[in-house]
Amino acid sequence: MDLPALIPATLLRRYQRFLADCRLEDGQTVTVHCPNSGSMRSCATPGQPVLLSHQPSSRRKYPWTWELYWSGSSWVCINTQRPNAVVAEAIAMGNIPELAGYPLLRREVPYGDHARVDIFLEGSDKPPAYVEVKSCTLLDADGVVRFPDAVSLRARRHLQSLQEVVTAGARGVLVFLIGREDGQGFAPAESIDPQYAEALRRARQAGVEILAYRTRVSPDRMILDAAETLLL
Repeated sequence: MDLPALIPATLLRRYQRFLADCRLEDGQTVTVHCPNSGSMRSCATPGQPVLLSHQPSSRRKYPWTWELYWSGSSWVCINTQRPNAVVAEAIAMGNIPELAGYPLLRREVPYGDHARVDIFLEGSDKPPAYVEVKSCTLLDADGVVRFPDAVSLRARRHLQSLQEVVTAGARGVLVFLIGREDGQGFAPAESIDPQYAEALRRARQAGVEILAYRTRVSPDRMILDAAETLLL
């Protein structure tokens, strides 16, 4: 997936969850939208390089958006709207073997009593697949990438929803998309949200398919890389 033209800056601070102050290369300080509701542990240290997109519009209070963060060894995807597009593109190109062979792909499809599933796949010769995508940015002290980086009731509800579609005869698939190139292995963040870690294991036992994939992240593109080892 190609990224829009990005502008370099330095992170000054992140605050109120969805805002950050950044200094542009010309010395100007701008307030930017931070499209990430998590704690952003390991990817929000003041003084680090960041990349911003700029979309002036009368409908936007903040025309700047925080897209990438430099960890010291890797760019990290901050914009949680990007992973869904990366996964959808990879599926369409046949780059996720577990989800290959579906001629119909739709995004943000309503289902059951729930809001919307990130990606819905349908084919005549196999059960439909309901795919939820989770953006992973947390690099733990042991070098393992984990999810979530804050307690997440919403993420637990998604697990329950996927179990329900499996019970109904469809495929429920959870894709953890790792938006950074450093670290090794993927595991639930048990020390942060032990209830989510336990719910993830129960969902897997109930038939929900758990996948983790790396991405290659650059200032120009974000594309799917190799499958990552699951440490469940």
